[in-house]
Amino acid sequence: MDLLQPGILLISDPFLKDPNFLRTVVLLCEHQNEGSFGFVLNKPLGITLEDVMPEAIGLRVPLWKGGPVQKDSLHFLHSRPDLISDSIKIIDHVYWGGDFSNVISLLQQKELASGEIRFFIGYSGWGERQLQGELDEKSWIIRQANQQLVFHTEPSAIWKKALADLGGEYSQMVHYPIDPQLN
Repeated sequence: MDLLQPGILLISDPFLKDPNFLRTVVLLCEHQNEGSFGFVLNKPLGITLEDVMPEAIGLRVPLWKGGPVQKDSLHFLHSRPDLISDSIKIIDHVYWGGDFSNVISLLQQKELASGEIRFFIGYSGWGERQLQGELDEKSWIIRQANQQLVFHTEPSAIWKKALADLGGEYSQMVHYPIDPQLN
């Protein structure tokens, strides 16, 4: 069985030096022979939907850095397939995409709460076999995602919680310094 599949969390190794993925957790949304993509879950941008879209006036819904690819694109994950059509299920209670104009309308009418949706600028992408190569190099630790980590965990705690929940040696990794040479 291929360990890489939608719904897997990619938890960056504590010593991963790539500034795009320093202490990040990525939800893998698609994995195929041609490549893979997902969204970083723990990097809020400090801006809102209202700040980047004229039609989103009054929607102070936070935006997140989805990754370093296509930083001019907007994506979303949500937990309401009953309200948002054309979504793709990633795991139970976590869906990707859907009818965007409907989402804006639902948010404006307060039928969709900001805690039920997360918007991302850009995404994290890998070419053919690239992600597998990074796994072979031990750049990522993998585990199954859950709704709690995706929507209901403080961004600053996601990386530590995702590791600590694995137990054993992983629970110790949360205490590793970013640069062990400074320890």
